[in-house]
Amino acid sequence: GFPKLIELPHLVMGDCVLTGGDVCITGHDSGPVFEEQPSSVVYPEGLSEGKVTLNCQARASPAATYSWRVNGTDVPVGDPRYTLVAGNLVISGPQFVRDAGSYQCLAINRCGTILSRAANLKFGYLHDFPGEGRSPQTAYEGAGAFLACQPPAHYPALSYRWFVSEFPSFMKPDGGRWFVSQVTGNLYLAKAEPNDTASYFCFTTINMDISTKSTFSKANQLTVQPDGTGLSVCVCFPVPKLRWRKVDGLLPSKAGASAEGPILTLPEMTFHEEGVYECEAYNSEGRDTQQGRITVQAQPEWLQVMSDSEVEISSELHWTCVAAGKPRPSIRWLRNGQPLSTQVNGGRLKVINLALEDSGMYQCVAENKHGTIYSNAELRVQVQVPDFRSNPVRRLVPAARGGQVMMECRPRAAPKPTLFWSRGTELLTNSSRVTVTPDGMLRIHNISRADEGKYTCFAENYLGKANSTGHLSVRDATKITLAPSNADINQGENVTLQCHASHDPTMDLTFTWALNGALLDLEDPGGTYHRVEGEIVGDLLIVSGQLSQAGTYSCTAQTVVDSASASAKLVVRGPPGPPGGLVVKNVAATSVELRWSRGYDNHSPIGKYVIMGHSLLSPGWKRMRTGKRTTTSTRVFGLLPWMDYEFQVIASNILGSGEPSMSSHTVRTQQAAPTVAPSGLGGGGGDRNELIITWTVSPMAREYQNGDGFGYILAFRKQNSPTWVVERVSNVESSRYVYSNQSLSPYCLFEVKIKAYNRKGEGPFSQIAVVHSAEEEPTVAPSRINATALTAFEMQVSWDPIQHLSTNGVLQGYEIRYWRQHEREASADRVRTAGLETTARVVGLRPSTRYHVTVMAYNSAGTGPASARTTVTTRRPPPNRPPGNVSWKTDGSWVTVRWDHVKTLDNESAVLGYKVLYKHEGQSALKVLDKGKTSVTLPLPKDNGYVVLEIRSWGEGGDGAAQETIVSRDSGETWTDWVCPNNIYFLIKCTLIHYFP
Repeated sequence: GFPKLIELPHLVMGDCVLTGGDVCITGHDSGPVFEEQPSSVVYPEGLSEGKVTLNCQARASPAATYSWRVNGTDVPVGDPRYTLVAGNLVISGPQFVRDAGSYQCLAINRCGTILSRAANLKFGYLHDFPGEGRSPQTAYEGAGAFLACQPPAHYPALSYRWFVSEFPSFMKPDGGRWFVSQVTGNLYLAKAEPNDTASYFCFTTINMDISTKSTFSKANQLTVQPDGTGLSVCVCFPVPKLRWRKVDGLLPSKAGASAEGPILTLPEMTFHEEGVYECEAYNSEGRDTQQGRITVQAQPEWLQVMSDSEVEISSELHWTCVAAGKPRPSIRWLRNGQPLSTQVNGGRLKVINLALEDSGMYQCVAENKHGTIYSNAELRVQVQVPDFRSNPVRRLVPAARGGQVMMECRPRAAPKPTLFWSRGTELLTNSSRVTVTPDGMLRIHNISRADEGKYTCFAENYLGKANSTGHLSVRDATKITLAPSNADINQGENVTLQCHASHDPTMDLTFTWALNGALLDLEDPGGTYHRVEGEIVGDLLIVSGQLSQAGTYSCTAQTVVDSASASAKLVVRGPPGPPGGLVVKNVAATSVELRWSRGYDNHSPIGKYVIMGHSLLSPGWKRMRTGKRTTTSTRVFGLLPWMDYEFQVIASNILGSGEPSMSSHTVRTQQAAPTVAPSGLGGGGGDRNELIITWTVSPMAREYQNGDGFGYILAFRKQNSPTWVVERVSNVESSRYVYSNQSLSPYCLFEVKIKAYNRKGEGPFSQIAVVHSAEEEPTVAPSRINATALTAFEMQVSWDPIQHLSTNGVLQGYEIRYWRQHEREASADRVRTAGLETTARVVGLRPSTRYHVTVMAYNSAGTGPASARTTVTTRRPPPNRPPGNVSWKTDGSWVTVRWDHVKTLDNESAVLGYKVLYKHEGQSALKVLDKGKTSVTLPLPKDNGYVVLEIRSWGEGGDGAAQETIVSRDSGETWTDWVCPNNIYFLIKCTLIHYFP
């Protein structure tokens, strides 16, 4: 109670609170807040030389001290095995019997105590596999099998791998044939193969916080035998593939590649992943499935926590904690590390008639089987004599004459003080103009000069009293002297709204503007609003007014004590707004009816409406053809049957066209018979006894089909025949029809026509086209075949043309076949003429080689019979060496080039002369000179350029190897070298270059 507090002479009121006899200084001290809490540790059993450190650090003022609990009892700090290092607990040589358990850290200072989360110290172990050998196993080729791991006793969970025959040759994925279960450790084999015969070892690993331990089993001998025993086995061939699906929903995308493997991995599980999952094994022979349910649970998570509170003595405290989790968490409360049982209702804590002893550190604890979480807050119960030092009454309070003023009185005090006001020696009471609110606010209405003076607020509680005084200064009221006027403009025009005001000259005056209650930004230099500056002028300039800027504009003239406002309406005329409620009715094959409602006319009467539309195949909007328009309806014509359309309506007035309406719903016109015939009718070719008819598909695309059930009707007849043959082609994508009849004569003339049809009827026929039936190969062979060798590498073949006496087709040209004497005719090379020429040059031959040659005629059906065979022998090859010893001499603007005669070998053709190809620098074409002698005189370029020469021998075997040379007018001493100039585009080999004086 209060008398006990007053009896404490060392307690300074307003500066501290009491917690269990210690003084927690307000504004200076703070209770502990954890910065690091202990984490659970798995320690290797039997490791006697190690240490375990459980961390604990808290922020506090003054600094916190620490103690520890294990399984709810204090840790014996006097035991030399336990050491406290700055809050951290170090356990030397941990032992399972003495040290296993749940540890919690307590952080303590004079403001209170908090308890950390629990950290479990557990001991891990992995025993060895039994020493006995394992029984060998047999699997049949193509069958499935599994090898049991049978792991030894252990803690915590193991990871499993298998190796074969020799460590460390670990098993690797093999097209889905092998799978290691991380639950049982067993090795599963989908389809045994002969090379799987081996010794297999189960390798187990346990991971602890400070070490890792592994061990492996004795050998599991597996022998794979052919299935020759007559036994019935389950053969899985091919190796099955695996895939996952979620039976009651979509498989989460986070499954990634694991959705096609033996293990489905779903990282960062949420409740959305709950459900039934199915694994399917499948191959070309069948499938099998297994299902399992995933139930997601979660450790507690805070939805609402408490926060630090400073509460006055004798009042009430209400704190709420809300946590989510599955199973639903239970809630308990701690005060300074000790359980609270009274005044607790689940997640709600209520403390009434607060006393100083209630100050301290409080914790809300939420827990379920998956974990425990803590929320901390500090409660300070305050007791204080009234004090205005931190929040006095304003010393000078200006107020406008005729207005109102509010003077605040908010001292620090606990418990809550009684407040009253006085003016001079007069105690103020509530009246028609003066009101003192329950929280101490003084409000004065309709202020006059007589209200000016000093006002004092008094505060009092049982600990004492205090007061604070302020001076009320009455000023002239602010008034609007020139209010803005209503305005009417066209979109894009400028307008100025005027606003002038008078005010108390001792205070600054500011102007603000608002549109429909929203304050305008007048500081943006690039904006459309600009204020005309002046001491008492606040005019608003609106640049290029838009429809969105129409509305009520309010001008406010404001000082620190009062304000005055005036408003005006701005009307902006512009193009109409979008029409609304567009609907499509009375749909026909080529027309629809549209109805809509008027949009806002933006203060200018609507003059007309424009209908826009587009089809499914034409994304761009275009103006539609309409009939007579009423105010809000019309009929649209010129549509395609059986086509999807959308429509919009645009209204316009004398100020322009507005925004289009929202698009109508998609509507499909009624079906009708086709109105357009297919184009590109033609054909011809094919095999014997066939008539091929072709047409173009693209003009008969979706927009010309006019309905479903679309196809083609073909009519054809022999020329001068009275009877038409009619065929239907039901595939809309078809562009070719083949009519086959054994009685068809080759290259017979037919008249053909085509039309389209659908469910509504048939369209018009196209124009008649003339098409020939398939041709027949030529039946006559060319005669008088002659083949002449031109060089070592080419020959010329000539023949007499065949007489075109039959009507079996159109002769397209001739085919020449040639092959070497020792080869078979089947390997012959072929050359075709592009027309009806009776000579052809064949190149690419081998020198000094005898060839057989035949000629045959061809048309679109193929080649005719071959002519009689003739033979030809190509000439000896030309010399393989270029002209040598090239030299030259200049004479003014001419240069004479000389070279040695080329001597031929026995197997080469004789030299009959030389070819000199040359060009000046900058020229692209070579000039050719034929020379029978070994020199040539050429003009030099007038500038300092060069001449490119190419000299080669020639004879009956063709052109010999070339010698390329570059001759320059201004060169130094004569010398010769082999170089590869990269500035001459056509030189590929190294070129001999001569420089001369």
